[in-house]
Amino acid sequence: MQKLKQGDEVIVLIGKDKGKRGRISKFMHEKVLVEGVNRVKKHQKPNPNAGVQGGIIEKEMPIHKSNIALYNSATKKADKVGFKALDNGNKVRYFKSNNEIIDV
Repeated sequence: MQKLKQGDEVIVLIGKDKGKRGRISKFMHEKVLVEGVNRVKKHQKPNPNAGVQGGIIEKEMPIHKSNIALYNSATKKADKVGFKALDNGNKVRYFKSNNEIIDV
């Protein structure tokens, strides 16, 4: 089980976008794509075969998973994640600051 999953709301801890929040849209082993975070301008050449127009486009780039943390809406801060087993045997994630269960 992983501490971060696709669709989780996270907050950026380090870098030019420090303090920004967004949802994880794609998970790539050590890096993640977060919506609205780490946006860059890319100069793209036109490709008539693929129907791609040229110009300057804005896109999201991946950010390392060590630079983000799960956002706790109750405390309005980044929070550490722990794991515990429920009585029925299911393993769930919980916030360490207030012991609130993340997944049910």
